[in-house]
Amino acid sequence: MALKQVHLLLTYKCIYECDHCFVWSTPGADATMSWRQLQRTIEQAAEIPSVDWIYFEGGEPFLFYPLLVKGVQLAKQKGLKVGIVSNAYWATDEDDPSFWLNPFKGKVADLSLSQDDYHGSGEAAKKAERARVAAERMRIPAQVLKLKRIECYAPGRVENGEGGDLCFRGRAAVNLAPKARKRAWKRMTTCPEDPPHIERVHVDPYGNVQFCQGMTLGNLWQRSLKEIMDDLVPEKHPIIGPLMRGGPAQLAQETGITPRRRYADPCHLCYDVRCSLRAKGRMKGILGPGQVYGEENVQ
Repeated sequence: MALKQVHLLLTYKCIYECDHCFVWSTPGADATMSWRQLQRTIEQAAEIPSVDWIYFEGGEPFLFYPLLVKGVQLAKQKGLKVGIVSNAYWATDEDDPSFWLNPFKGKVADLSLSQDDYHGSGEAAKKAERARVAAERMRIPAQVLKLKRIECYAPGRVENGEGGDLCFRGRAAVNLAPKARKRAWKRMTTCPEDPPHIERVHVDPYGNVQFCQGMTLGNLWQRSLKEIMDDLVPEKHPIIGPLMRGGPAQLAQETGITPRRRYADPCHLCYDVRCSLRAKGRMKGILGPGQVYGEENVQ
């Protein structure tokens, strides 16, 4: 197990409330990293020899632009490759994207821009395209992230829609999964995160180091990232262990949770089992923060 990427959830705040959002971001979400917390996270990531990428995500990281600029500069100084994920709300006309992106020239190796109906259509989609064109002009590697429409997952439809697959966890498990074609839960025996090959973690504004959104390995404000990863024994972790042995179906069986009959995908089943465990007060400190389970501004 060699950690390669650290994804910083700089904030849970976003201008949108997308139906597919893993972390239930909203305009009302308050949790945002301070500069001291951001600095600490980047420095600890750089101390792990196998880590070569830092990603700035959210929520929407551009909402806290000075923090983002300073964080990217520090990560680059530490010899890390830098990525940013944004919905490009800031690309309001043909000229503005270059202004916003200028501090990242020569520093950002991947700018991922969300451009699909879940992030807004019409003008919102145009903003992502403006940002991509500007990034290309400035030689900042950029890619557009698109998701298949929910119709591609509906009964009787062929899955040939443009874009990547939805993962039915977080808000998508509540808002989108009911519209999707379902499969028997016992068939969901693999985890898309592919444990124990944990090559990336997410660190949120509360300090939670997450294997996947809502599955916490430890807290960075209490222990170093290196200590958390060195002490992790995946097969003994109460969530990762079952996922290794037989995916979300095994997680349900080992935790004694009785699933509904059918689910949209393994993430949907896993999220449902974890929600049931939280409702029973089980695995406190592991299944969190509450923000990722639809409890806004809850650690």
